[in-house]
Amino acid sequence: MTSPPEWISFPSSVAFKGYEAKAVYSGFFTNNASGTTDAARYVEIINSCQAVAVRSCVEYEGEYLNLLGNLMGKPVIPVGLLPPEKAEGREIQITDGSWGENFKWLNEQKPKSVVFVGFGSECKLTKDQVHEIAYGLEPSELPFLWALRKPDWAIEDADALPSGFSGRTSGRGMVCMGWAPQMEILAHPSIGGSLFHSGWGSVIETLQFGHCLIVLPIIIDQGLNARLLVEKGLAVEVERREDGSFSREDIAKSLRLATVSEEGEKLRIHAREAAAIFGDPKLHQDHYIGGFVKYLKTGFAKQK
Repeated sequence: MTSPPEWISFPSSVAFKGYEAKAVYSGFFTNNASGTTDAARYVEIINSCQAVAVRSCVEYEGEYLNLLGNLMGKPVIPVGLLPPEKAEGREIQITDGSWGENFKWLNEQKPKSVVFVGFGSECKLTKDQVHEIAYGLEPSELPFLWALRKPDWAIEDADALPSGFSGRTSGRGMVCMGWAPQMEILAHPSIGGSLFHSGWGSVIETLQFGHCLIVLPIIIDQGLNARLLVEKGLAVEVERREDGSFSREDIAKSLRLATVSEEGEKLRIHAREAAAIFGDPKLHQDHYIGGFVKYLKTGFAKQK
């Protein structure tokens, strides 16, 4: 799990880190309340199906899709990336007054200058993780918009951040507690990059706008997503210690490398180029969904 297996016939860096492998093994191969493991359930489903549909596309990971089909011995059908409708060109409906202020602030920033920070609701960050991210944003000197859900360990919203953080970053950064209109944020012209968990849905949402990625995987398959993004030249992954911890210096270094350094220019170019694939509704809806429907009507019937 911690190194690319021998049956991958092409160069690959996609593998779990040691701390990720331990967490995945514990959650995937241990009996749960149902009396079985998620791994056993997954194997049974794959063995019982005639084909496997995957939210992906050949343009991004064709070699891995071919490998998956060979391993499973049955058709693996990419159904496209299914990008959500872009917020560009439509009126942004914001009923929360605080978000009106946040977008006003975004309007005042330079194009492609702001880093959007968001880890969603499924990734439960510890106090140390939240604080190291905050302390990393400070010395990065980059404008940022951080959508932060109040952690369970924080009594009040203000308890989630290090003391004095809001004052020290006033004017340069915004921290918004609770729900965030992510698609509207990503569509804003002032956004240039995103620090997030590398969940597949958020990868698609972000790359369709051509933003550079700074990835900090937290759970499940996010580590594998991160390795592939780095392999494709689309992301910088925050460095971690053997136990999975990271420092404020790691956060600041990764942010600046991806967004403003000369060394990261190639990454930013690749991200802009990726938007032509990740943000093409015709490719994903007409070609891939159309092809999947055709398979269900013809190819699937022939397998019976």
